Amino acid sequence: MSVADVGPASPEPIDAILLKVLEKVPFQLTTDGGVQAARQRFNALPRVEVHPEVRTEDRTVEGPGGPIPVRVYRPPTAHETPRPVVLFIHGGGWSVGDIESYDGTARLHAAGADAVVISIDYRLAPEHPYPAAVDDVWAVTQWVAAHTDELQVDGSRLAVAGDSAGGNLAAVVAQLARDAGGPALRFQLLWYPSTTFDLSLPSFTENARAPVLTTEAASSFSRWYVADMDLSNMPATLAPARATDLTGLPPAYIAVAGHDPLRDDGARYAELLSAAGVPVELHNARTLIHGYLGYAGVVPAATEATERGLSALRTALHSA
Repeated sequence: MSVADVGPASPEPIDAILLKVLEKVPFQLTTDGGVQAARQRFNALPRVEVHPEVRTEDRTVEGPGGPIPVRVYRPPTAHETPRPVVLFIHGGGWSVGDIESYDGTARLHAAGADAVVISIDYRLAPEHPYPAAVDDVWAVTQWVAAHTDELQVDGSRLAVAGDSAGGNLAAVVAQLARDAGGPALRFQLLWYPSTTFDLSLPSFTENARAPVLTTEAASSFSRWYVADMDLSNMPATLAPARATDLTGLPPAYIAVAGHDPLRDDGARYAELLSAAGVPVELHNARTLIHGYLGYAGVVPAATEATERGLSALRTALHSA
């Protein structure tokens, strides 16, 4: 495992440019006021338009709870057809976010990986608690694998990517695909994922009041997702780090941030994957915060960290 130092022995301050952006556009992920208020706050965030050259097509996939909206992103036609394909699963505490609010992030993945990206508008909690999101993303994964010719993609070069709650779901999909005997995944790109549901990890205390996401907020969104579920024996489809067997999973790039409550959560999953023989690259953006993908193109440190992960995805998908 290639590991950047994750621990807080000599913590670096939050990036100065990022702090200025946060002062001008303050934002906290919170469940205050209920789910509709949380969604309105998230959707109202200003977003920079990126990669308008990437073409899109909206479709629906039949799922266990009804039609699942997806958006297909295609980089400009060039040298390679069919292209690799990436299933992108958005974050937002399993409760906020959709294909519209994550349009720019999906475009970044399509352009950065030179791949067709399929962004999934899975059902959200608390109206649709666990396992609705798992069922939806798994249904779309199977649909993509069965429709590669129609989509004009290379099913042998299929990856999953997701941020935060989407990173959780991407890790779950990787395990489900292995257990089902396919589809074979080439790579998993997990941006500051939630994998353990273990609040005893040090970063949940050290970064309890971090910008954008606090430990309290992370717990509140998790409660919306799990509803009244008994958590005494958490299944791997909820907390992928608790799987009894992590062997045979696709190579992973796990990105964490120094000032994120979830920092040690992602690092712990990287350790477990590596111990199981899975190739893993763990990168700690020490001066950044949860959700830094949203600041790519605005904050140079966030841009650099984003490009690093996308480069790993591109290399995995375009290597022999």
